[in-house]
Amino acid sequence: MTKNFKVLVTGVNGFIGRYLAKSLSEKGYVVRGTMRPQKEMPSLPGLTEIHMVDNIGQTTDWRNTLMDIDVIVHLAARVHVMKETSNNPLMEYRQVNTLGTEQLARQAAASGVKRIVYLSTIKVNGEKTTNKPFAETDQPLPQDDYAISKWEAEQSLLRISQTTNLEVVIIRPPLVYGAGVKGNFYSMLKILQKGTILPLASIKNLRSLIYIGNLSDAITKCIQHPSAANKVFLISDGNDLSTPDIIGQLSVALCKTVHVVPCPISLLRIAGILSGKSHVINRLTDSLAIDSSKIRSDLEWTAPFTVTQGFKNTAEWFKLR
Repeated sequence: MTKNFKVLVTGVNGFIGRYLAKSLSEKGYVVRGTMRPQKEMPSLPGLTEIHMVDNIGQTTDWRNTLMDIDVIVHLAARVHVMKETSNNPLMEYRQVNTLGTEQLARQAAASGVKRIVYLSTIKVNGEKTTNKPFAETDQPLPQDDYAISKWEAEQSLLRISQTTNLEVVIIRPPLVYGAGVKGNFYSMLKILQKGTILPLASIKNLRSLIYIGNLSDAITKCIQHPSAANKVFLISDGNDLSTPDIIGQLSVALCKTVHVVPCPISLLRIAGILSGKSHVINRLTDSLAIDSSKIRSDLEWTAPFTVTQGFKNTAEWFKLR
């Protein structure tokens, strides 16, 4: 049942929020969104109303925004900052991602909200996989400030669910791609668009990704499915690819010729150290694979888009920019 079912999407003007709000509206949900005040209002199809929330933290008053809301999808977060200026970045992440999420959940429980779907990150599990894919049963190993703050938020949410009627669903996605993507994936598209030679053919890793259409569909499934309550789900497209495979498929989608040639991984790592880009080389060479079988079995969820379709849709958007 979706008619008159009201969903609050925080961070609705973000990459995932825009797609999700439109998709939920098309499925019949009533969607309210939150975003930080801006001089110019972005075009956000699918919203019935929007509330401005200046700063998310432990003192944010959500009560007016939460009126008549059935379920919250909490996307708003402090994400990675390329040029960190804070003297205490962990505290900055905690203020928004941990304490802000806890404040929202407590006020949601007091307001009679049924469920909160929280978008966390696979980085809670760790930065890379070696012998086997990440699974929900793994001991969390967050390593950077962002991942630590998200892991702490997860724990706060599950504690609140134990003492209130608020149900919690936690989703840990890997890199999300699709129309509107930014960051490293967008940078890769720019490089491939030029047609080039890349010394990456020797990489034999496996990377899990998720197309925004698949993530949005899974979030929608988590909004009302009874078997999702108070669970953690890892999610991916379900088709892990090596870095050379990702480059090859994206190149085809972009209609560009990219030559991928061999180069010893040890030399790539040395180049990363010398250029101060070790983190980039690590992402290109390390594996980060996800076992997403739990959400598929528990919620009978099937990804509606293949990786090929996801790459094609992303490339078509990129070529029009």
